[in-house]
Amino acid sequence: MRVEPNIAPVAALFGEPSRAAILTVLLDGGALPAGELAGVAGINPTAASGHLSKLVTGGLLAVEVEGRHRYYRLANPAVATVIEDLAQLSGRPAIFNLPQLSPSALALRQARTCYDHLAGELAVTITATLEDRGWLVRGKGKRYEIGSEAGRQWFANQGISFQTIKPGRYGLARQCLDWTERRPHLAGPLGAHLLARWCERGWFKRGRGQRLVEVTALGRRRLRQELGLTFGNHGCEPFAARRHGRCILRKA
Repeated sequence: MRVEPNIAPVAALFGEPSRAAILTVLLDGGALPAGELAGVAGINPTAASGHLSKLVTGGLLAVEVEGRHRYYRLANPAVATVIEDLAQLSGRPAIFNLPQLSPSALALRQARTCYDHLAGELAVTITATLEDRGWLVRGKGKRYEIGSEAGRQWFANQGISFQTIKPGRYGLARQCLDWTERRPHLAGPLGAHLLARWCERGWFKRGRGQRLVEVTALGRRRLRQELGLTFGNHGCEPFAARRHGRCILRKA
């Protein structure tokens, strides 16, 4: 007798377009009310209520109750990992295939959260720089390993405590293929803690329930000092330089 995981019911929850839209918009780790999620999915509140109920029952969403209001968020990081993996197979999201990107879409492409870590062009550039310096080394599967004692010390200087950080499914750090850049950025506990420390230090700003991440003047200065990144003073503010009609970051 063989015992196999029963993945069909869970897969069906991801497969319905409206539910997929709801799950994807919650990928930043925030919580949103049913009305906003209905708008994102392009469905009426009654239909949204039915989909949300199925997602909660299926263990993909959790509910937070504040007074008379109910807010929905992803149940755990494992759900976000599945969404990220599915996104890699599906290609680029439609918003980034538009001929002319809106300012909000362009800003999201440059820097945003991916559940609990930094994503977008900035995240890919930072990760590539860490790899170039040998501070991050690609391991088996999706793992990232700390490549040297100098790398370990750099992360410690950013406020990372290796004594308290707990490894995840792929260890301390993993590669997450960026949806828009199609190159990896840093994820896992190390990526999450690094974003949190930089927000605490005032390098980044992010709003509750919003995926957009803004680099502050302090952050631009410190990233230039720490990693040699340079930021444009025009074009795609606040941190991009324009080349060949698209916004990019440059390493000095």
